[in-house]
Amino acid sequence: MASKLLSEMGLPQPIANIFNARNISTAKDVLSLTEFELMELLDVSFAEVTSAVALISEIVCPAYQTASSLLEQRIQNEYCSGHLPTCLKGLDEALCGGIPFGVLTELVGPAGIGKTQFCMKLSLLASLPAKFGGLDGQVIYIDVESKFSSRRMIEIGINSFPEIFHMEGMAREMAGRILVLQPASLAEFTERKLLEVDLSILYLSLPVCIS
Repeated sequence: MASKLLSEMGLPQPIANIFNARNISTAKDVLSLTEFELMELLDVSFAEVTSAVALISEIVCPAYQTASSLLEQRIQNEYCSGHLPTCLKGLDEALCGGIPFGVLTELVGPAGIGKTQFCMKLSLLASLPAKFGGLDGQVIYIDVESKFSSRRMIEIGINSFPEIFHMEGMAREMAGRILVLQPASLAEFTERKLLEVDLSILYLSLPVCIS
């Protein structure tokens, strides 16, 4: 809104002409200066400056929203876009259905609380075939601490979804849907690993779920 042109605001013509003559064309140009700086620059009275600033501020200021309305919007957006259920009843209820799609979800907690295990299970849930309640997707698992364990992931899968993982070839199929990246630095991740991701997605030609 700060980039809105003054010519589109319907300002009184005299003050609009003065702004134009001084090459002040946007709301940001006006609001980044004090009233006294504008008085000196425009050579007009304090009353004219304050009146113009008040009008411009009113036009570009976004409508207020309450915390309650913002929460309602978030819940509605998450409901419309969907969720990945965690299969943990209490957590899914608290999250209004699970991990929401289309947003970044941060998982925090002290060491040893189970964050890595939880991410592994989410990876399995995302890669599960749709007929078993999963997303039937690909997972990009970015492991910066080298804590990922394929053996532990298979154990979680067998314990959580025994009827699925005991099907012949299913464990191997699901493991093949999880792309694990272990960059040693941010530069390596942005320069080399992202290229690897692009090539993998192109080769697999399947939906991708980033966990």
